[in-house]
Amino acid sequence: MSQQVPVLVLREDTERTRGRDAQRNNIMAAVVIAEAVKSALGPRGMDKMLVDSFGDITVTNDGATILKEMDVAHPAAKMVIEVAKTVDDEVGDGTTTAAILTGDLLKQAETLLDQKIHPTIIINGYRKAAQKALEVIDSVAEKIDPADADYKKILIDVAKTSMSSKFVSNTRDPLAKIVVDAVLAIAKDLPEGEVLNVENIPRQKQHGMSVDKTELVKGLVLDKEVVHPAMPKRVEGAKILLLESALEVTKTEFDAKISITDPSGMQNFLQEEERMLKRMVDKIIESGANVVIAQKGVDDVVQHFLAKAGIMAVRRIKKSDVEKVHETTGATIVSKIQSLTAADLGKAKLVEQRDVGDDKMLFIEGTPKSSVVTLLVRGGTDHIVDEVDRALNDALHVVADVVKHPYITYGGGSLAAEISKQLREFSSTLDGREQYAANAFADAIESLPNTLAENGGLDPIDIIVHLRKAHTDGNVHHGISLEKGKVDDMKKSRIIEAAIVNRQIVMSAAEAAQMILKIDDVISSKGGPGGMGGGPEGGDFGGDDE
Repeated sequence: MSQQVPVLVLREDTERTRGRDAQRNNIMAAVVIAEAVKSALGPRGMDKMLVDSFGDITVTNDGATILKEMDVAHPAAKMVIEVAKTVDDEVGDGTTTAAILTGDLLKQAETLLDQKIHPTIIINGYRKAAQKALEVIDSVAEKIDPADADYKKILIDVAKTSMSSKFVSNTRDPLAKIVVDAVLAIAKDLPEGEVLNVENIPRQKQHGMSVDKTELVKGLVLDKEVVHPAMPKRVEGAKILLLESALEVTKTEFDAKISITDPSGMQNFLQEEERMLKRMVDKIIESGANVVIAQKGVDDVVQHFLAKAGIMAVRRIKKSDVEKVHETTGATIVSKIQSLTAADLGKAKLVEQRDVGDDKMLFIEGTPKSSVVTLLVRGGTDHIVDEVDRALNDALHVVADVVKHPYITYGGGSLAAEISKQLREFSSTLDGREQYAANAFADAIESLPNTLAENGGLDPIDIIVHLRKAHTDGNVHHGISLEKGKVDDMKKSRIIEAAIVNRQIVMSAAEAAQMILKIDDVISSKGGPGGMGGGPEGGDFGGDDE
């Protein structure tokens, strides 16, 4: 009888977790991530302080930011963070809710796994329940018409609901109006077939003054100051030259030597350089430009000649700002100063340098494209300004979501309670053990109002009982009013959300939960060049063999 030799398929330092242990570990990791952001949900949610390896601090309760800043090693936990990132990319809000729902779906699934229900059955049940949940959202959602007199008020309420859980909740009324004005301004001039994109609303952050001094500027704001003190700081009827090349003598690309044998030769050399620079300025004056915006440098001699000619100039503008000035003012991006003509110039009624806090900024107003706006974000410290900016970003996205997809639902956990109620009724129509999975999905959805109540200092059991009773009686819009401390009509309270955000939350969370449940084998190589999950010898996640 020959001796059996063990066959090593995997590297010696490879770790492998299989079956129920693999599922338990993955579920636990995902639930830990969900628990980390759970206390940040809702108007009474708490903030997190995140300190990175350099000691830089971020204070926020924005789910996407919290998860992005967390240094997570476990692959399943990373998948939950991806869910939040997807929701943030697609609809711009609802990231905390998505992470919590993913964690709760997996927590409910673990109970079913303990009852010896196969993961594939749970996945099928979850898939059907998610489809039903989307149908409930569509049936409950209300269509709004831009022609309605109430349209702008609804958009303001959507923005206020988005900001109610943020640091800016006390000043959300003026901020919501600013956000809606900004979105409607860029929406009105949108070419046919082009999608509304809030990235077209630039935001300039500046600490100093309070949050309520945040303002909407009808025009473009550049974080730059005029290059020469003798230049005008205010130009009315501006003709703007937008220059891609430097207003300097171009240096050669290769090393060169010039032999000068007498002092006059040196003098001629310097004078020729000055004449070249003067010719550039003469070309600018000839074109009729009175404002120069340069992407690159402006020589000191050029600054002197421009100042003498009464021309304002700024330099070292970001490429993205150059494109914004081009779109806003109609100025051609000029690469060669020699080919400059009057037709290349852009127009604006006013270009002015103004003091903003300790800094000076350039304001370009009254441009041909009237829809251009800039949000000037203010706050007492840099940390506050950053958090205000994140709140405005979420609000801009949800308002844009409603403008693009004009359907709204109501908040305060009312939609979650209605989905949960209808899923329980729906589960009885399913065959076999999938009923358990659909009921588990309903319980997971119901954990959202449960968390809202908990974070608001209310008794979750009492609130859920009253919420279920209200929805059983057909009150579809009843949710948790944290101000009143009871279940109330969210439609009357004007707690309004974008329907598409809730659709995205359910879709992303359900898909991520199904994917994690399907994993029954985790093979991780610590020794490969890419570490865990990296390179050709990195980690590998295997699914169920069906």
